[in-house]
Amino acid sequence: MGATTNDLFGAATTAEPATPGSYGEAPAGYRLPDATRLGKVRLQVADLARSLAFYERTLGMRVVERDAASASLAAHGASRVLVELEERKGVRPAGRGLLGLYHFAILLPDRPSLGRFVRHLAEIGARAGAGDHLVSEALYLTDPDGLGIEVYADRPRSSWQRLGRELMISTDPVDMADLAASAGDTRWSGMPAGTTIGHVHLHVGSLAQGSAFFSDALGFDRMTWRYPGALFLGAGGYHHHLGTNVWAGPGARQSGNDDARLLEWTIELPSADDVALATRSIRAAGHDVDETQAGETLTQDPWGTRIRLRVPTDEVKS
Repeated sequence: MGATTNDLFGAATTAEPATPGSYGEAPAGYRLPDATRLGKVRLQVADLARSLAFYERTLGMRVVERDAASASLAAHGASRVLVELEERKGVRPAGRGLLGLYHFAILLPDRPSLGRFVRHLAEIGARAGAGDHLVSEALYLTDPDGLGIEVYADRPRSSWQRLGRELMISTDPVDMADLAASAGDTRWSGMPAGTTIGHVHLHVGSLAQGSAFFSDALGFDRMTWRYPGALFLGAGGYHHHLGTNVWAGPGARQSGNDDARLLEWTIELPSADDVALATRSIRAAGHDVDETQAGETLTQDPWGTRIRLRVPTDEVKS
């Protein structure tokens, strides 16, 4: 029997272990494969040098390629590009009332790594928010252009719980002392090998329209749908590769060329056949797609944020 807990509306409900296959709502048609993961994100920023100072010192990433107006960043001890920065002078800081990026989320390989990051932020005097989401523990920062960033570590899947078919996700206080203690005696030395982009979270204009695009057309499972004003979607039983919310408000406008913003995020699928099937599903739902010569597909959500579908490559920078 599961433990009695409170659901997201406060009513007493029995929580059960979220064993594989026991939670989530699959789309009626095409479904993304279990091995789906996210690739790099591309961000538009106002001042490349200013952004690099933050991404290197505060976040602990390293530059693997740079030119006058762009840079690629990876974790230390790894060469896979996680973030690309593109400078556009004079763009406005991201702020309230904009559709598009809420945050992109950097997934550390384990809890001790997150504990070391906590200590690092304290040592340099950087401020961060925090949330225990039951499935993960997370810290929240904002870059110099106002773009949201989450740095998090997952809890073991064996500890996840569900309410009916819905995966339990909450926002509770983090035990910061215990988290810092998990680091042991090892000091932070930058984003470690094994760091990935875990998920992207977007401001959207409608949760129903977002579900129709991201689940029915693109193929994500719906994982959590009663969190106030939000919908979380994932593949392969993951708690979420994508979050959507309507917290920007009914008058929110689409991010544009003159805003700091998320230009593109990447979904990596196991094979070219998977990319072709996802492309066919998106097109059949009435959305535009652009298939590149490299075998990748570009599309965009109903609010203008571009998505790249691709097969993982040995995209490494020295």
